[in-house]
Amino acid sequence: MPIPVMRVLWPCLLYLRRIIFFVCRFVRDATLYRRRSPPSAAMDLLRSHLHKVRIPEPTNRIHKDECCVSFDTPRSEGGLYVDMSSFLGFGREYVEWNFEKTGNPVYLHIVQRRKPEPDEADRPLKKPTLLAIGVEGGFGDQEPEYDDTFEIVILPDFVSLPFPSVDLPEKVRLAVDKVLLAESADRKEQLAAWVADKKNISAYAMDLQQLDNGVVVPPTGWKCSKCDKTENLWMNLTDGMILCGRKLWDGSGGNNHAIEHYEQTKYPLAVKLGTITADLEAADVFSYPEDDSVEDPLLAQHLSHFGIDFSSLQKTEMTTAERELDANTNYDWNRIQESGKDAELLFGPGYTGLANLGNSCYMASIMQVMFSTHPFISRYFEKQSLKAAFATAPADPTVDLNMQMTKLGHGLLSGKYSAPAKEGQEGIRPRMFKSVIAANHPEFSSMRQQDALDFFLHLIDRVEKANPGNHELNPCSGFKFIVEERVQCPSGKVSYNKRSDYILSLSIPLHEATNKEQLEAFNEKKAAMDLDGKEVSNEDIVRPRVPLEACLASFSGPEEIPDFYSTALNSKTTATKTAGFNTFPDYLVLHMRKFVMEAGWVPKKLDVYIDVPDTIDITHMRSKGVQPGEELLPEGGSGDNSAEPAHPVASEDIVSQLASMGFNYLHCQKAAINTSNTGVEEAMNWLLSHMDDPDINDPISKDSRASEPSVDEASVQTLISFGFQEDVAIKALKASGGNIEKATDWIFSHPEASSSASADSSTSNANADDAYIPDGSGRYKLMAFVSHMGTSTHCGHYVAHVLKDGRWTIFNDSKVAASVDLPKEMGYLYFFQRISN
Repeated sequence: MPIPVMRVLWPCLLYLRRIIFFVCRFVRDATLYRRRSPPSAAMDLLRSHLHKVRIPEPTNRIHKDECCVSFDTPRSEGGLYVDMSSFLGFGREYVEWNFEKTGNPVYLHIVQRRKPEPDEADRPLKKPTLLAIGVEGGFGDQEPEYDDTFEIVILPDFVSLPFPSVDLPEKVRLAVDKVLLAESADRKEQLAAWVADKKNISAYAMDLQQLDNGVVVPPTGWKCSKCDKTENLWMNLTDGMILCGRKLWDGSGGNNHAIEHYEQTKYPLAVKLGTITADLEAADVFSYPEDDSVEDPLLAQHLSHFGIDFSSLQKTEMTTAERELDANTNYDWNRIQESGKDAELLFGPGYTGLANLGNSCYMASIMQVMFSTHPFISRYFEKQSLKAAFATAPADPTVDLNMQMTKLGHGLLSGKYSAPAKEGQEGIRPRMFKSVIAANHPEFSSMRQQDALDFFLHLIDRVEKANPGNHELNPCSGFKFIVEERVQCPSGKVSYNKRSDYILSLSIPLHEATNKEQLEAFNEKKAAMDLDGKEVSNEDIVRPRVPLEACLASFSGPEEIPDFYSTALNSKTTATKTAGFNTFPDYLVLHMRKFVMEAGWVPKKLDVYIDVPDTIDITHMRSKGVQPGEELLPEGGSGDNSAEPAHPVASEDIVSQLASMGFNYLHCQKAAINTSNTGVEEAMNWLLSHMDDPDINDPISKDSRASEPSVDEASVQTLISFGFQEDVAIKALKASGGNIEKATDWIFSHPEASSSASADSSTSNANADDAYIPDGSGRYKLMAFVSHMGTSTHCGHYVAHVLKDGRWTIFNDSKVAASVDLPKEMGYLYFFQRISN
């Protein structure tokens, strides 16, 4: 085009461009005006429902993160609808149910859409240094970013009005602003830190006395003052003594010289040498009287007292948390989680993962197994719709166990939330279920790791209490069985006792290992390598292999009972006890006692494999009852009142359950007596807090009633004024140490105490329930097992393996995959299903 023509047209093109710009801006502004200015009809409809809109108070629980009857969130298709009266959240598919039930028409509609992620160059992941998720130094929790959009929706016709808009009524604008600014109910329940063991400031740090003994600690070349250990060294902050740490359960670590020094001197704090750097917060400080890792705000001052310049020191040792974290990568962890295996990821109904909420794997593993059993599938999925559960739920369905169990069942089994994601599947987050099932429980309501066995029993207890007297709706009946115990004293006379249970806890007889020759050779090799200062690799470790049959035999085999009072001999003696099944459950749960107590009540985990067959037959373990020719022990004394006066008697049920956990039989009896036979949990708490009593091993005296916890009469009258029976009030106060608030909680959590005025009526109630306990063949097939990794049940990680559709599946939190290398011999809990004839 000629240059003169361009000079003429160019101003015209610029003018035309400006006209187009102003037209586009006009159209945009007009559109925004229409969006921000709701139609008058919709506005009139909203004004007519203003009395249904509430402005939330700080105490209100606002559920804006997840639907209360499903796992829909603002990121789901259709978003989330928040009821502006109850502040409950509902997915698009369920919000009409709430309108039909409550008549609440006004909702805040929240939709979140994921922002495009910027491309990032591949880079190595930073190694975590804390047992935490989503915090500095912990495991990464890279949450993607989302765009939020909001609108006001009026049911039943889903009339929508834009938000924000200055034309909305002030009450609506204020209410919505408060909802959006408030912490959600889910977020409030995550106030506990993600860190597994958050350090507290030591009570001994601020006024710690330090000796002027002239000790100057060099920057290197440390050695234990009492042995040749040069690693795992701790410096006492009172006298500067350098000593080795504790001997660990596997024989590694130190020689206990640091803790022995504390026991002799009572100097409370020690710091681990090799963890001191310019970052003093990362230093490992341990408080012996508090028995925990702690924070010392004056650590710099305490170190300088012994001439230590922390700014020049380099890190040469792992902290306690790092050592625990390092264990995550050893052979057992990788084997149990099937790490590094090219496993096929699974999706669809029954293959939905559970996202980790922070040390919640104990709960996830148990719930995956339970919702793989027919009773739980039938009760909370096949025969219970979400709508039916919501219709019968109270005003707040987030606190209803039946609603949240049904929600979890449908979330796991429907397949709706089991879809491929960037890495596997996201899984569902069972926060509402955890909140309900853990309500008022000090441990399960925390973010700390828990024992999967304890949670299983707690779940059974809560579900049973939610279905009182309704055996058809109780899915736990299939796990219940009756054990019959036979006690024979030297007189030849016997007694029989029956108790119900849900788990069979088995000791592991290491002397029954089938690979003794390999073990002896390995121990010799390990001893030689220890002398050379070498370590055995995880792949070369040989572990005892004990058959499951030997563990079962240890349950039914004879066991001595010391200090047994024989009513035939009118004296204490040593009796022999045997046990067998009075009934066989539909589902048999076996608990392997891998954690035992060593001298000094030091817990130790047995490093052992259990050879578990795919099927077992325990028909021979059925009890036979009283046999012809057997003579029963008299129920009372011989008639001589002075022989053995009446004294408190421990509940055999409580004692047996505690003894099955590995506790001393006499200690269990004392625990039951001193808690008035109120329950296993109360007896356990008493036992754990009285283990160091100087008279714990003394025989039970005849006047033990005098040592029973006394109760304040005024407290008894206060509980009676609440409407409780006097005997129930006394029992509750004894079980709770005289605290009225705790006693009230105890009564509400033990409804059976109110319904049975005496032990006799409790026994008759238990016998009445026996008619609903299933019985059948003693042949079982393995259908699931839960494995544990770590040195304690209260740390580490839990994983479930379940036999589904003819193949083994691993459920590792949100990861669901076909099992490639089944670690069947490493289970902690084994679940067997009866083989039907």
